[in-house]
Amino acid sequence: MTALADSTSFHLRLVNYPSLKVVALGDSLVYGFGDYEGGGWVERLRRQWMMPPNPGHVLYNLGVRGDRTQQVAQRLEDEFRNRGELRNRVPDLIILSVGVNDSARLARPNGRNYTEFTNFEVEMSALLDRAQQLCPVLFVGMVPVNEEKMPFLECFYYNLGDQYRYKEATKQACQAREIPYLDIFDLWMGRSTQWMRSRLTEDGLHPNVLGYQSLLEDVFNWEAIQKLMSAKIITI
Repeated sequence: MTALADSTSFHLRLVNYPSLKVVALGDSLVYGFGDYEGGGWVERLRRQWMMPPNPGHVLYNLGVRGDRTQQVAQRLEDEFRNRGELRNRVPDLIILSVGVNDSARLARPNGRNYTEFTNFEVEMSALLDRAQQLCPVLFVGMVPVNEEKMPFLECFYYNLGDQYRYKEATKQACQAREIPYLDIFDLWMGRSTQWMRSRLTEDGLHPNVLGYQSLLEDVFNWEAIQKLMSAKIITI
């Protein structure tokens, strides 16, 4: 088995295999909607790990467009249990990325949130707890939207204020469980407005090709992923 740890107490189980099996679950950000060239950051990472001469970890994209936290939680265990083709073993790591759809306002800018905030906190906590019972977990946060492009699909109003509130609740829940959290929202908001908007599609919600390239770079530079990519398998 292999030990992988960092200052956030992120640990991978020790396994006697040449690579780790990783599943990424979430919404359209995991699915890669908007990236007609590379298929999104998860697909781009999967391709990187498939490159010879030293193929890396096995990565499954289990993103579903429109999913909220509740939907990801409902399919979590089935998705996890059914990715066992490598000698029928279950995955070694789950990457989660969900929450932006929960934050959307319905029908009008001041409408109710798709998932009420208090319900979201309960559902996110339950998702994280269940995921940690299965295997180690990483969490990739949401991308900020362009409010000027709203509504999405003529009925969903996303805004930065709600995004921030929902991502902070997620980040705090991850910190309480020592789950590494990549705060993409703060990273992108810390760059210029022009930079951020140039990386979103015309709908103002999904990253475009350039956006997913930038997102992959942020993921690559994340300490948790750096440690994952440099992990050594130790047979005992």
